[in-house]
Amino acid sequence: MTTPTITASLYLTVMALLITTVASQYTNYTVGASSGWFFDAKNNISATNYSSWASNQTFNLGDFLIFNTNSNQTVILTYNETTFNICTTDDASDNDTLHYDGGSTEFGQSMTIAVPLTITGPNYFFSDADDGIQCQRGMAFQISVNHGQGLPPSLNQPPPPPYVAPPGPDTAQSPPITIVGGSPSLFNGASSSLLNVRSLLPSLLLCLAAALV
Repeated sequence: MTTPTITASLYLTVMALLITTVASQYTNYTVGASSGWFFDAKNNISATNYSSWASNQTFNLGDFLIFNTNSNQTVILTYNETTFNICTTDDASDNDTLHYDGGSTEFGQSMTIAVPLTITGPNYFFSDADDGIQCQRGMAFQISVNHGQGLPPSLNQPPPPPYVAPPGPDTAQSPPITIVGGSPSLFNGASSSLLNVRSLLPSLLLCLAAALV
């Protein structure tokens, strides 16, 4: 009996299918569904019940929250429950609160803001526009982020080190530059799904070869 040959084309096809399967396990959630992330200034209330929307979802590391909104609202992510409850970032820390503005400087300009979920446990979102009134009137929700399959490689890489220019001829006697500090890792105990797939690939190919005998 002749053992079938695993061609390069077949190998690439299997690899592509595995990568596609891994990628498809992460989910993009549109906040508020068709209502988007908006505040009804006329009625002084949020466009929908965001807490109710969030309660019907399951969130994992590597998922994204998509905010379809405009520059009349803000998108605040905090891990600080006190900051969330008081609807303001006045006393927030740089280590626990992020402000996403979409880069817009014009009032009422449409924006789509994508926020990755990179830390497990409670994640709090709100809009602090109108001195916190939007948050107080319903533009706020809490979610719990599960570990799932962990962060994908695209969200699991530390930032590049800061650039330091090479010394010139006139600095030959200068002491070396020491860079202290850096950004915390986003690894958060997650494992790389692609690395796991690669470790399983030889076994999968052997199974495929056996099936073709």
